[in-house]
Amino acid sequence: MKAWTVAAALNNARWCDAVCRAHGPAGRMLPHMWVNAATVPRFYPNAVTLAVGQTALEEQRSTVEILQKSNLPGRWSVKDSFNKLDLSRRGFELLFEANWIRSEMPGEGPSSDIVWTREEKGTADLPFDDPAFAMFKGRRGFKVVAGFMLYRAEDVVGVTNVVAETSDAAAVWRSLTLLSAQTFPRLPLVGYESGRELKAAVKAGFEAGDKLRVWVTARD
Repeated sequence: MKAWTVAAALNNARWCDAVCRAHGPAGRMLPHMWVNAATVPRFYPNAVTLAVGQTALEEQRSTVEILQKSNLPGRWSVKDSFNKLDLSRRGFELLFEANWIRSEMPGEGPSSDIVWTREEKGTADLPFDDPAFAMFKGRRGFKVVAGFMLYRAEDVVGVTNVVAETSDAAAVWRSLTLLSAQTFPRLPLVGYESGRELKAAVKAGFEAGDKLRVWVTARD
């Protein structure tokens, strides 16, 4: 396992908790898992694993069982940060696999005509009052063509919700590394991606790391 995977997983759990706080009830940080037994925002998990090992797995399985008994409405998910928690026999389906990614310095490459601005407020329930949060939008003329969010925690900066047109993808990933370095200096940038987004990040200088999985409760 990469030395930085645990920090990336912890950062992601802190980000999920910050978004939950902005919408309503926050979660809890257990020794080996972040968990929220309330309804969470769409596309966010109710649990994130934070450690590996037999003791961690036992706590994580027990926590999932408790969540299953709590009658959460609708389908809900568990983010297995280390690809160790098999939930296929516990009423879950595999939603997707991805790779953790990391960049320690701004990537080099051709400049882009996208103009970036940091958003100080928005219509969505996001933690704009949290100094660890930053949201950027990229415009070409008057049209928004790209965007991403940053969250500083656990001595790294997590990047999420990266949006870019295919032709701009690598340039957007290079730009976000520079903007992250300017916003939160001297901290590595981490996140996770798959498919074309992962290829774009690697092309922009990111290192692809360990795999993670997201499990979702099976349809009735």
